[in-house]
Amino acid sequence: MGMDVMGRNAKSEMGEYFRRNVWGWRPLWIYVEDMHVDTASKVKNAQTNDGDGLNEDDAYALGLKLYNDIADGIAARYVSERDAAIAALPDEPCKYCDATGIRTDTVGVSMGMDKKKTCNACDSKGKVRPWEAHYSLDVDDIREFADFLVESGGFSIY
Repeated sequence: MGMDVMGRNAKSEMGEYFRRNVWGWRPLWIYVEDMHVDTASKVKNAQTNDGDGLNEDDAYALGLKLYNDIADGIAARYVSERDAAIAALPDEPCKYCDATGIRTDTVGVSMGMDKKKTCNACDSKGKVRPWEAHYSLDVDDIREFADFLVESGGFSIY
């Protein structure tokens, strides 16, 4: 699943379309919420595909704010601190093998994992990284979103 962000009145090809899968969109919009709550609060359903978004003036202003965050090093610092916090999270017990490293549930048995003494969810380690570790964000994501915003003429999320 992904978020298709459509420009409402694009000024260029750059402002027509911006897409991220949920693993990339969620942390990008959380960045906006954390750093620019005044603008983010205008989008009530940013994590759904229901067409919510920003008008032209607000989208343009947000794009400029994101450019400033990048130029001032704020975005890089945020990404670095976020990455460090996620890296520091402990692994979690694998729910598919009950942290044993051997999957014996219905799916595991049907795939012969019980006999092979394996678990495909945790690579037989019994632990997995927390969900937060699957969501990625980098400064280039923020820059690409800013590029889209200033050219979008406003946007809707589908």
